[in-house]
Amino acid sequence: MSEKQVSPAVKIGLELGPVFLFFMGYISTRGQSYVVAGTEYDAFILLTAAFIPLMALATFVLWKLSGRLSRLQLVTLIMVVVFGGLTVWLNDERFFKMKPTAVYMIFALLLGLGLARGQSWLELVMEGALPLTHEGWMLLTKRLALMFAAMACANELVWRTMSTDAWVNFRTFVLPFALFAFFMAQAKLFERYKRDFSD
Repeated sequence: MSEKQVSPAVKIGLELGPVFLFFMGYISTRGQSYVVAGTEYDAFILLTAAFIPLMALATFVLWKLSGRLSRLQLVTLIMVVVFGGLTVWLNDERFFKMKPTAVYMIFALLLGLGLARGQSWLELVMEGALPLTHEGWMLLTKRLALMFAAMACANELVWRTMSTDAWVNFRTFVLPFALFAFFMAQAKLFERYKRDFSD
């Protein structure tokens, strides 16, 4: 399937929509529990069960619209299925709370491995989406690897020491904003290491 352009608003909606729907569902059902097939489940667990196919559907729609999926999107979907599945199967919300930690640590380790080999795997993943020189890509990759590691540590700290309410808010708002702010903060890097296409 050839790659097609997708509206940025549609792309963001498909990537973040399931997270915000989970948040809205959590706000309206927190503290409640339900009996399903003789087993009692907190609303959080049932919302996780609904989030898995919703995330898979959003990823599928994005693939149908764009003709491709990035490796980051695929890894995220796999982690949602694995950790979400464990959460529902074991009726234990801790596994779903660990999912962001696992995703961010995998990204940090993969980017770090590429750097150790003298390569920017971020450039490979983003496939030239940013017009940067090799040096710029290497620096951005190093910074993003550290950012992912910091986000993984922050997620662990929040879910292990704070309430589920606090974690849901943190996951829904703080982590996406932190990543957005990170890229906005790289404006000087983008300008300094901008690649000249006339070369």
